[in-house]
Amino acid sequence: MPLYRCPRPKEVKMKSEDPARVIVADDHVLIREGFRTILSKEADVEVVDEAKTGREALNLCRNLRPDLVLMDVRMPEMDGLAATRAIKAERPSTSVLILTTYENPDYLFEAIRSGAVGYVLKDATKGEILGAVRGVLSGEAPLDQNLSLQLLQRLILEHRQEPRPPLRDEKEKEKIRESLTARELEILELLIQGQSNQEIARYLTVSLSTVKTHIQHIIAKLEVSDRTQAAVRAIRLGLFPS
Repeated sequence: MPLYRCPRPKEVKMKSEDPARVIVADDHVLIREGFRTILSKEADVEVVDEAKTGREALNLCRNLRPDLVLMDVRMPEMDGLAATRAIKAERPSTSVLILTTYENPDYLFEAIRSGAVGYVLKDATKGEILGAVRGVLSGEAPLDQNLSLQLLQRLILEHRQEPRPPLRDEKEKEKIRESLTARELEILELLIQGQSNQEIARYLTVSLSTVKTHIQHIIAKLEVSDRTQAAVRAIRLGLFPS
């Protein structure tokens, strides 16, 4: 089962006219050079730097403010998951796509919990890598839909088993819920159900561009970087009681 859907590059538009700023973090120089070579040939993507440790990736994010980090998990000083948590805590708008050799749902679950949008295999083809990168940068989910649903259901189950949140979390939940329109709440609930943008558009009988616009508003209001983490935050806040 593939762990991401790779839209054809010409069918996906970037967020802005400026090249997307990307950092590649991996302790193996050949991996970094390989990803840089693939991405550097694209006019709408710019590899602004490379990191060989998790700590270095965090420091580069502080200085360069990238749109996306391609993050290896096993690195010295600070592993990729710890670096992802630190980056997301400081810069929620930066997306993190995990680089790995493992097709393991448990592994991916920990990456999503840490704040990643998904992951791409290191031996993926050029087209798959570009599709995953462009998918993230354009607001699409780079995860296989069935796997995405499994992960979200696991998060929901985990949330149900947690103790009652403190009062400050309840206030935050109400504040965010009040900031969302009825349509945005409806779409957010569909995201939690693992539905794709296309499925949401068909279900609501609206255009795909309308769905994407609503999701961009949801992402901004929840102060996250992508639709995956919007669903994760909504689950953790308990916006939709079961």
